[in-house]
Amino acid sequence: MHYHPRRLAETLARAASTFPAVLVTGPRQSGKTTLLRHSFENHTYLSLERPDLREGAVADPVQFFSQNRPPLVLDEIQHAPSLLPFIQERIDAERTPGNWILSGSQSFPLMKGISESLAGRIAVLTLHPIAHEEAVGFEAGVGIDEILECVFSAEGTGPAPSGAPLDLADWLLRGGYPEPRFNPDVDRQLWCSSYVQTYLQRDVRDLLSVGDLSSFTGFIQLCAARSGGILNMADLARDAGVSSPTSKRWLSVLQASHLIELVRPYHANYGKRITRSPKLYFLDTGLLTFLLGLHQREALLKGPSLGQVFETAVVAEWVKAFAHRGEPASLYFHRSPGFEVDLIVERNQRLYGIEVKATSTPVPRHANSLRKWLCLAGDRARGVVACAIDRPAPIGPGVRAVPWCLCR
Repeated sequence: MHYHPRRLAETLARAASTFPAVLVTGPRQSGKTTLLRHSFENHTYLSLERPDLREGAVADPVQFFSQNRPPLVLDEIQHAPSLLPFIQERIDAERTPGNWILSGSQSFPLMKGISESLAGRIAVLTLHPIAHEEAVGFEAGVGIDEILECVFSAEGTGPAPSGAPLDLADWLLRGGYPEPRFNPDVDRQLWCSSYVQTYLQRDVRDLLSVGDLSSFTGFIQLCAARSGGILNMADLARDAGVSSPTSKRWLSVLQASHLIELVRPYHANYGKRITRSPKLYFLDTGLLTFLLGLHQREALLKGPSLGQVFETAVVAEWVKAFAHRGEPASLYFHRSPGFEVDLIVERNQRLYGIEVKATSTPVPRHANSLRKWLCLAGDRARGVVACAIDRPAPIGPGVRAVPWCLCR
């Protein structure tokens, strides 16, 4: 499959120019191996998914690294976390930038080893599935501040894509994983089904002792039904037929595997942000619509789940925008009696509110909740309504409707 440029490549190059080690984590099949092999062609590439290579490395790390000297790309390092202290030893002896490029798919066990062995020596980046800007072609060097200015300023139009706009239904159904996104011959339902089964067999068995994998499959489907909604852990556990601690542990696995994101409510009091219930979002609409049983464009575009899926798509784009630029995402939502703002970006002591509406004909009433929030938030806040449109358009005093995908 042809290599498609990734936004994270810019961030990866910056990190490798100053850190002796860089870790790229992210969900399986998001393109980590392709990105690393393309970005570091002069490095020796070693995949620790190969049983023979992994067994030899774990059995005798000293011999392994004497035979394989940096610069190295060590793919799927979570299969051999015992190598991390030996990498630390070699970094401390020679801190050449970019000598050690690592990748991994499971952040829980991997990050435990990283924090114990490579703290202060490694940059940690996340590669999510393809963002919309990557699918249509993006302008290099556009940062978060430029995106915010373009999206929220009165004159801004957003970064311009270099290719043709994507069909919304196709984007929501096929999602951003590179294989179904860029290869039209791939059967989307078969790919998603195989992905879920492979994920269950590999990641879940590695991270959890789940006796009945069908129960966990049902749990994933219940989470999909809640994407875009407030997460009630007690209800989720009850519907899944498991205990509350088990539900929390399973949810943590979905987070560790980068399949979902939890967005916290915004409060000026930080303590309230972590004590109130979050909203749950899948990070790929292809998997989401598959799990919801949506396989045809008419069923999606005219069905009751469109608003939920569309909101998920918008939030996922913002998560990817931050992650692929190597920045933490300060994303929240606001809910008050009588109104809600779907997404709030906090940046440089300013607040950027986004109300999401799955419509191609925005009208002033679509901004009612946003206007109430703007009155509460004061002068440091701006707001837009994200819709299924191609160009920004005013829909009332001080509020614009903008394309959902961060580009015009």
